[in-house]
Amino acid sequence: MKMIMTPSRVFPAALAAAVFLFGGVSQAQFTQIQHGGVITVEPATAGDQTISGTVVPFREVTLTAQIGGRVTQVAGSEGDYFDRDEVLVSISDERLSAQRQSALAELRSAEAAVREAQMQYGREVASPQSRDIGGMPGMGIPSMFDQLVTRPMGSVAGLGDPAVTRHSDLYSRSVGIDQARARWDQARSALHELDSAIRDTRSVTPFSGLIMAKHVEEGDTVMPGQPLVTFGHVDFLRIEANVPARLVGRLAIGDMVRVTLDVGRTLVDARVAQIFPIADPQRHTVTVKFDLPRGVPGGPGMYADVHLPGTDTANGAVRVPLSAIVPGGALPRVVLVGDDGTTRVRMIRLGAVQGDMVTVLSGLEPGDRILAAPEANVRSGQHIETGGAARPGPRFR
Repeated sequence: MKMIMTPSRVFPAALAAAVFLFGGVSQAQFTQIQHGGVITVEPATAGDQTISGTVVPFREVTLTAQIGGRVTQVAGSEGDYFDRDEVLVSISDERLSAQRQSALAELRSAEAAVREAQMQYGREVASPQSRDIGGMPGMGIPSMFDQLVTRPMGSVAGLGDPAVTRHSDLYSRSVGIDQARARWDQARSALHELDSAIRDTRSVTPFSGLIMAKHVEEGDTVMPGQPLVTFGHVDFLRIEANVPARLVGRLAIGDMVRVTLDVGRTLVDARVAQIFPIADPQRHTVTVKFDLPRGVPGGPGMYADVHLPGTDTANGAVRVPLSAIVPGGALPRVVLVGDDGTTRVRMIRLGAVQGDMVTVLSGLEPGDRILAAPEANVRSGQHIETGGAARPGPRFR
């Protein structure tokens, strides 16, 4: 009896035969490889290093209280512009004003004492007190006898010297002038000290600029040394960046570097203006300031990227796109593609990231071919065409 194979029976039989024939083939071999093409690994070259910076004013000062007291005036708010020598903050000066009036009275008294001492000295020069004939009673007769007879005879006998007496009187009057002048100088110094203290009650702008930050308000009580206002010169702007010590050696005052400002991602040239002589012992970075062109968008506090000349990479290092790293997993991996299109997953060690590129320190060599954008489920042993296009199905040999 012959068995007739109907079409309805042929298909299940063929399917069973296919299952039997390919039963030993793993599911991974049937997985279609999705990728963005095959790229060739190239050596890493010395490129730009991008560091973060902050836009700062060309000059910035923090005005502090020089004396204690109550704040009576704050001229403006953050962002207000002021010319040079304008008053920003005032502190009460009633007590100092009263002390100044007292010091002024002392100065006037000292001036009168100086004039009196000078007059007494002039009187002694013109009419010596030691020769005054009216110094004794008796209608001048005893004094005249004393002047004409007694004193000359006493001088001859060694009992007195009129010249010495006159010199002593003149010296005493001159000392009186010096003492009066010293008291006048003392009073004037006290007045100047109070005037200086009164000036310290007013904080004035050292240059033209705007208020960056206010630290007090009207009515606050402040102590000496307490910050009042942060003031900045913003007609010109700078970028302040902490540059790694290994990169500072490639910079010099006057060099031009490329800078990307955060506002509108504006790309401009900046000049190296200042390189600090000492590195930060904690972060091992050096503070560098860069002058920006006048009229750039944005203002102080804005973020900026500074593109600096990089150092030479280590021997054997290569650079690959970030998309070539297999997504997921605890360790970074790439997918190598052999000449026959066979894939092989390899672990690598990564270095610095620059934009959409990453440096590979080990695991790859220049000339290796890798997938540009592998999927997370890629496995070793899969096959792709050497041209880089994915096959519609597995390749069997």
